[in-house]
Amino acid sequence: MSDASAPAQPTAAEVRAAAEAVKAALDRHLEAVEQRTGEDDPAVYDAFNALAAAAEAYDERLYDRYDEVTPFEIPGADDSLPPYAGPDEPNALSVLIRRDYAVAEPQRLLAQAQRIADVDQDGTTDRTAVVGRSVHAALGVLFGEYEPDEIASRHKEFGLEEGDSTLWVSAVDELPEPGEWLSTPFDQADPELVVCRFDVSAVFDEDEVDEGPDDLGTSGA
Repeated sequence: MSDASAPAQPTAAEVRAAAEAVKAALDRHLEAVEQRTGEDDPAVYDAFNALAAAAEAYDERLYDRYDEVTPFEIPGADDSLPPYAGPDEPNALSVLIRRDYAVAEPQRLLAQAQRIADVDQDGTTDRTAVVGRSVHAALGVLFGEYEPDEIASRHKEFGLEEGDSTLWVSAVDELPEPGEWLSTPFDQADPELVVCRFDVSAVFDEDEVDEGPDDLGTSGA
């Protein structure tokens, strides 16, 4: 006696349709990449997630029908987040950014900070005396002088090496009161309110090398 509650096996036509969906998603992803307007182009991000979803659906149907699998493995940013549970039309938003750096060339960092100190004419701090003694002081001078985006674009010039980075765009009901969250700026981040996120990591490049040239690689969009 068959189990009426068991899911129906996909038909051969459904497997074929899933394969065609992957092909179409590949074309859309390539088109988005070719027409990208910047490093964090949302069209590339959306096409990447659509391709991941299509590949996963095809893999499932292929296995259920033929007991076969694909070599595709596309970890996306959405895999680590719960489904979005925020408002469809947010009244406000928070942008949370984390960028990691290694101090790859301490002497270069110290020299750059010293240069900043040498041209500082405001007379409010004795930067020249402080910078030469520690990387800690040099970092304070560097980040006090430049915006984080400029440091990100010039990190090699400052003796830094990029690690992982992520940007979360999160919906909020209304803007907090001025100064409300400054003591604990990241404690109230709710993954269910993340509208979109953009990740950059060397792990994506490593996965591409490990999988080989014929596999579907990953990217951080």
